[in-house]
Amino acid sequence: MHVLFIGGTGLISTAIARQLLESGHQVTLFNRGKSENRLPPGAETIVGDRKDYAAFERTFVDKTYDVVVDMVAFHPDDTASAIRAFTGRCGQFIHCSTVCVYSGPVTQIPTTETEAFHSVGEYGLNKIACEKLLLKAYSDSRFPVTILRPSHSYGEGGSVIRSFGPADTFIDRLRKHKPVIVQGDGNSPWAACHVDDVARGFIGVMGNPKCLGEAYNIAGDEYMTWNQYHQQVAEVVGGTFTPVHIPTDTLREAAPSWSGSTYEILQWPSIFDNAKIKRDTAYASQTIDFKEGVRRTVAWLESEKKLADSDEDEYEDRLIAAWRGAAAGLPRQG
Repeated sequence: MHVLFIGGTGLISTAIARQLLESGHQVTLFNRGKSENRLPPGAETIVGDRKDYAAFERTFVDKTYDVVVDMVAFHPDDTASAIRAFTGRCGQFIHCSTVCVYSGPVTQIPTTETEAFHSVGEYGLNKIACEKLLLKAYSDSRFPVTILRPSHSYGEGGSVIRSFGPADTFIDRLRKHKPVIVQGDGNSPWAACHVDDVARGFIGVMGNPKCLGEAYNIAGDEYMTWNQYHQQVAEVVGGTFTPVHIPTDTLREAAPSWSGSTYEILQWPSIFDNAKIKRDTAYASQTIDFKEGVRRTVAWLESEKKLADSDEDEYEDRLIAAWRGAAAGLPRQG
C-alpha cells in the first residue's frame, strides 16, 4: 500500500507513518520541509506548500496513491484544493478532522458521530466546513473520503497538557510539590488517547470499503475527571497534586494566553464513543493506558530536554496568591 501524507511530521501523522513503514508499506510525505522528521528511514519527501494551491495541484497531476491522508487541512480552501488534486488519483482520501466539530455543550455523553455540528470556535467551524465539502464530493461523485475525528492525542513528540497553564512547567511544578491551578472544580470528564493507539485507528480504516463516506471518532476509552488526570500525572512523575480551583471565567480574564483552549474544548465534557470505528474495523480498544502513556511521554520530554524549570516563571504562584487573598476577603456567614 502506498500512502501519501499531506503534512506527515506532526504528532499523529508521525505515529501513523512509522507504523506503516514498520509494516512494510510505502510512505510519501508532502510538506514544507521545515519541521523535524522523526520517522525511521524509508519515507520519501516531496517539498512544497499546500497553501500554494495551483502548485500543489500540479505536483500530483501525474501521481496516484492507494491512500492520501490530509493532516493539515485547516480551512475549506485547503480541502477544495485537495479534492481537485486527488479526484481520480487515490483509492481513499482520509481527512483528519477533530472532535471540536461538536465543541460546546453536547446532547449525549459519550458523544457519538450523530451529534450535530455546533462548534463554538474558529478551528472547529473550519473543520466542519472541510467535512461538509468532502461529504458533498462523496455524495456527488463518490470521492472516496473517510473522516477521522481525534480528541486529545498525546505521546512521544508532544507534551503532557494541562486544562489551564503551560505544559512545559507542569511536570516540574508537580515534582516540586507546588500547587497547580485547575479550572472550575476539576470534575469535568476528559479522555486522552496515546498517539500510537490513534494511529492504529487511522490504519484500521485504510483500504476498508466500509469506511468510505463515513466519519469516525478515534478518542480515548479511559475516562477521568481533570482532578483525576492531574493526580495520575503526579503519581507517574513522583510529584504531588495540590489543586487550586479557580473559575474558568476568572482565569480567562486574568490569563487569556493560558486560557485559549478552554473556549473550544477544555471546559466541556469530552467523552467520545468509539463504537463505530470498532464496528467497522479491526480496531478493538486502547492498548496503552494513561499512566503508561504519560510515563513514555515524560521520558521522551526528558531525553529531549523539553521540560522547563517552574521557578523561572512566577506568574502561576502570583495568580494563586491573589486568588487565595481574594477568597480570604469574602464575607463569611455569621
